[in-house]
Amino acid sequence: QVQLVESGGGLVQPGGSLRLSCAASGRINSLLVMRWFRQPPGKQRELVALITSGGSTYYADSVKGRFTISRDNAKNTVYLHMNSLNAEDTAVYYCNIETLWGKGTLVTVSS
Repeated sequence: QVQLVESGGGLVQPGGSLRLSCAASGRINSLLVMRWFRQPPGKQRELVALITSGGSTYYADSVKGRFTISRDNAKNTVYLHMNSLNAEDTAVYYCNIETLWGKGTLVTVSS
């Protein structure tokens, strides 16, 4: 069964940047929508961004203009470029494709 593995999380100072990656262990149908979710401490999981097979994107209002989602179908990978990070971005970030979920990668924004 295909698995999703996120990487790239860590501790970053306010105003900093990170790039998250989510790689599938096998071939993923390039027609599928790929999504990033996040779950802040003590809060519910929320959709951050998605990208369609054609490259159309959607962003939550809270990250619009700061985050960029992209995908490399040849590498079965989706990315989340995060700029101007603030404390409210602290969360475990998960990638999702259909019913597949990764285990998440923790992003902590703190000075």
